[in-house]
Amino acid sequence: MTEIPEHLLKRSQEAKAKADGGSAPPSDAPADSSDDDGETIPRSLLEQSQQGGTPAAAGGGVATIAPPAMAGPSGNTHRLLTVVKSGSIQDVKASPGDKVHVWPHLLAAEFTSALFLTAFVLVFSLFINAPLLEYANHNATPNPSKAPWYFLGLQELLTMFDPMIAGVTIPGIVLVLLGFAPYIDRNPSNAPEDRKFAISIQTIHLMFWAVLVIIGSFFRGQGFNFTYPWDTGLHGIFHL
Repeated sequence: MTEIPEHLLKRSQEAKAKADGGSAPPSDAPADSSDDDGETIPRSLLEQSQQGGTPAAAGGGVATIAPPAMAGPSGNTHRLLTVVKSGSIQDVKASPGDKVHVWPHLLAAEFTSALFLTAFVLVFSLFINAPLLEYANHNATPNPSKAPWYFLGLQELLTMFDPMIAGVTIPGIVLVLLGFAPYIDRNPSNAPEDRKFAISIQTIHLMFWAVLVIIGSFFRGQGFNFTYPWDTGLHGIFHL
C-alpha cells in the first residue's frame, strides 16, 4: 500500500477537529480512532502505513486505506477523489441543423412550380400560333434557317463575330470561368449573401446566353435579318 503523505494526514486531522468544534490537535499527534466515522483514518492503519506495512483484512485479504477528507468553503467535507470540476461534466448538446423534411417543404414547392409552368404553357399556346408543318425538304431550305434553341446563342454570335471568335474563343472563355469558379470562391457557406462572386458569375453567364437565344428566336426574320416580331411575326422557331 502506498504511504499517505504526512501533510495530507495533518490536514485531515485539522479538518476533523474543526468539524467537531474542538481545537486542532498538535501537528505531530495522530488522529484518534475511538470516534471514527469514516472521515478520518484509524490510528492502527496510520501506524502501519507509516511503517510500510499493510493490515490484513478479516477475510484474509488486504485492507485499503480511505483517502483523507478535505473541508470545502462551506465547511462540508469532500473526498479528494470525488472533487471534479463542473466544466468537465457539462452536457453539451449539438446545435440544431438547418434541415427540413422533403414533405411538405420540397414537394409543395415543386408541385406549385409545375402548376405554374403548366398554366403558363396553356396561356402561351392560346395566343401564339405554332403549327407543326410538314417534314423537312432537303431540296427546299427554309428561310430563315435557324438552329435549335439551345444553339441559337452560337448562331447569333456568328452574325456578330468571326467564326473562330464566336465558335471557339467566347464559349471557351465562358467555360473556363465557370470551371474555375469553385476554386476561386472557396467559401463553404450556402447562404447567397456569402457567395456573391459565384452567384455573380453564374448570373452573368445565364443572362448573356438568354439574351442571345431570345434575339435569335424572336428578332430574326427572313435571311436571319433583325426584325421586330410584332411587325413581321415569328419566323422559324417552332418548325420541325
